Amino acid sequence: RATIADVICRVAATLPAVPKELVIVDDGSRDGTREWLQAQLGELDRLPGLPGVDDGGSLQFAPADADAAPVDCRLVLHPRNRGKGAALRSGFAAATGDVVVVQDADLEYDTADWVGMWDLVAVRGVADVVYGCRFYGRPHRSLYFHHYLANRLISFLFNLLYNQTLNDIEVCYKMFRREVLESLELTCDDFGIEIELSAKTARQRSWRIYEIGISYFGRTYAEGKKIGWEDGLKALWYLFRFRF
Repeated sequence: RATIADVICRVAATLPAVPKELVIVDDGSRDGTREWLQAQLGELDRLPGLPGVDDGGSLQFAPADADAAPVDCRLVLHPRNRGKGAALRSGFAAATGDVVVVQDADLEYDTADWVGMWDLVAVRGVADVVYGCRFYGRPHRSLYFHHYLANRLISFLFNLLYNQTLNDIEVCYKMFRREVLESLELTCDDFGIEIELSAKTARQRSWRIYEIGISYFGRTYAEGKKIGWEDGLKALWYLFRFRF
C-alpha cells in the first residue's frame, strides 16, 4: 500500500511516447492496497493524464503532453492470495499489448531500465526476450549473501541444464514479445514461475534471448521481503522438473 501509488506514477511516466496498458493484479492483499486501487482506478479504463500523488496519498492527474501516448488501465482482483505465479499468469492473460514486461510494486526495480530493454525488443528488433541482470555494475543494494549465492547456483544449474548463459534467472524484470508468452503453457502459482518462464522459453530454442544490466534497490525482510529458503529449494526442484 505504501508504494503502489509511486509505482503507478513511474510506470505512466516511462517511455512516454509508447502507448501502454497497465494491468494491476491484486493477489488478495490485506493491507489496504485493494481498497485504494478500487477507489482510485476502479472506474477508469484509461488514465486521464499524467498521475502524481497528493499529500493524502491519492492520485492527481495533470494534463499530459500533446505527444504523450495513452495509458490504458485495468484491475485484476484475486479473491484470495494465490502466489506470484498465479498473479503473473492472470496478468499475462489480461494483457493485450505486443510487448509485456513484469513490474513488481515494491520499488526494488527502476522503470527507467525499461528503456534499454525496449530498445532491444522494439527499436532494434534483435530480441524476443530480454532479462534484466542485477550484477552488471549498476546500482545494487548490498544485502544477503545467501540470497546471492542461491541465485548464482540456480542460474548456473539453469545454464547447464538448458544450454544458456544468463546470470540472473530469478530477476523480476523480464520483457517478452507477446508471441513468446502465447507459446508457453504456464502452471506455477508460486515463485517457481520464474524457473518455469525461463525453462519453457529456453526449451523451444527458437527465441532470441538477451540480457541487460539493471539497477536493484532491494528490500530487507523488515521492509517486506517475502522470498525464503523454501523457495530456493523449490527452484532447484523446478529446474529438473521442467527439463526432464
